[in-house]
Amino acid sequence: MITLDFRPAADDPHDLATLVGLYDGAARWMQENGIDQWKPGEKSEDHFRLRIKEGEVWLASADGEPAGAYELWWEDEPAWGPQPPVAGYVHRLMTGRSTPAGTGRALLAHAEQRVAAQGRGLCRLDCVSSNPRLRAYYEHAGYTVVGEQPFKEGAGGSKYGVTLLEKRLAPELP
Repeated sequence: MITLDFRPAADDPHDLATLVGLYDGAARWMQENGIDQWKPGEKSEDHFRLRIKEGEVWLASADGEPAGAYELWWEDEPAWGPQPPVAGYVHRLMTGRSTPAGTGRALLAHAEQRVAAQGRGLCRLDCVSSNPRLRAYYEHAGYTVVGEQPFKEGAGGSKYGVTLLEKRLAPELP
């Protein structure tokens, strides 16, 4: 398994630019591979600044170079509706384009550890319903499809369908 160093992202110009760069790189890769999901320029520094303020954003590096990042939310009403505090919600799992295979799984494992450390037994995420390749990736990582949200509202009021997935986590031992 790949070895990554993780740290919380800071609200500073370097980290914000790194997050935007990771997002835009992933969005360009999606477009080049015929995946209609993220668009370059869609998430600005302001987006990541707000996510840092309201939740957790984690940066991963390998040999001192940015390797990936993800957002961890403690609620996600747009996709999941009101829920008891039993889960953490992973968003914008991003890997650098030149990172080794296994980087995405290492990011997911870190997110799952963060969720378990908060005493929550489920790690949840959603993916655009029109992306079966991503759904298969998450299922292969141990996530189970638990529903569909056909009208999730995105930025600017656009509506799109998402598949809801979750993974039961082992309780954190003292």
